[in-house]
Amino acid sequence: MLSSLIDAFKVPELRKKILFTLAILALYRVGAYLPVPGIPFNQFATAFMDTNQASAGGVSMTMLDLFTGGALSNFSVFSLGIMPYITASIIMQLMQGVIPAVGRWAKEGETGRRRITQITRYLTLGLGLINAIGYLLLFQSTQYGVVFSDAVPHWLTSIVIVFTLVAGTAFIMWMGELITQRGVGNGMSLIIFISIVSRVPSAIFSSINLTADMGMGIAITVLILLVVLACIPAIIFMERAQRRIPVNYAKRVQGRRMMGGQNTYIPLKVNAAGVIPIIFASCIIYFPAQLAALFNVGWLNVFADAVSTGWLNWILTVALIVFFAYFYTSMVFNPEETSDNIRRQGGFIPGIRPGKATTDYIKNVMRRITLPGGLYIAVIAVVPSILFFFTGNQLIQAFGGTSILIMIGVALDTMTKLESQLKMYNYEGFFK
Repeated sequence: MLSSLIDAFKVPELRKKILFTLAILALYRVGAYLPVPGIPFNQFATAFMDTNQASAGGVSMTMLDLFTGGALSNFSVFSLGIMPYITASIIMQLMQGVIPAVGRWAKEGETGRRRITQITRYLTLGLGLINAIGYLLLFQSTQYGVVFSDAVPHWLTSIVIVFTLVAGTAFIMWMGELITQRGVGNGMSLIIFISIVSRVPSAIFSSINLTADMGMGIAITVLILLVVLACIPAIIFMERAQRRIPVNYAKRVQGRRMMGGQNTYIPLKVNAAGVIPIIFASCIIYFPAQLAALFNVGWLNVFADAVSTGWLNWILTVALIVFFAYFYTSMVFNPEETSDNIRRQGGFIPGIRPGKATTDYIKNVMRRITLPGGLYIAVIAVVPSILFFFTGNQLIQAFGGTSILIMIGVALDTMTKLESQLKMYNYEGFFK
């Protein structure tokens, strides 16, 4: 892998893309520590830590802080993180199956995708505005008790804070799109990846100091890291697992040449949706926490905490992940189109008639392999959450199922894109 990475830097175009991606991610991390103007930084950091340890909505706010890479606990310009954009993307994905016009846009090629992207951007800014106002009201409430300076009128401070937070969301969205267009990998996924990874060092330090006996803390931390390392190969195996449907092509004469006569296969991934189901499920589950931040109602805070941890969270996580696994797989893979392409090219699946029978066969295979794929993601997500619920070890939370699946999934996706770029220049890729 090291030699492949060195080869990647030997290609000038690829080197520029890698350095550009790293520069944008570094800029994102700087913004996570740049406080919003008018915020008493030290007072807010103390209030955030003390309140979340004692309040009903503390767990949900802590998880939201994890996905922002600590930006929320710093009340930085990137406090809203990438969540408004992901929520807007989920809404637009759902609208494609509900509103026929949006569904037609998705099939119109580049023009339709551009229109969907534009609406997603506007929706992101709207959701960002709602979240910004909610956080402002929440942190000014008696629950957190943050008091702003009287040197500037409160209404002006409030406008500056809300505008800064919404501008930060727009800037994150712009950076993510820049990485996707000019860098390596999916920009939004990489931003989530770097947010989670940035919390790991502090989680390791917290795990070591969790018990009074530092030796015991070090032993527990090492054990957790070893278990995580042991799970990574199994997760990678499942991420790359495929169900291969054989396809035969009949021989035919075209002019003076003999065409076809070859055997190939359709590779159907067991986890075709990747990390999308767990990201979407996390956004849905922690949406009540965002509502609690907006309205700051006692029962809503209790409900947000209930769906953020405990048995209700575990059940919802499994159900939503399996649902989004099926939903997103149906969005990215079209059995009818695949069947039609096979028929037009003179191919057939052995033992299956071309046409509708082939379509139904591919659909049934996809249904059968999507269920174990979705359950696999759900188990990886829920088991660490259960362990964290009973131990309180933040390292388990940082390396929890949601985090580790996102990290591994994004890393594999980025390496696959680098792999294709390297092979274009006749270099050996990462995957041997």
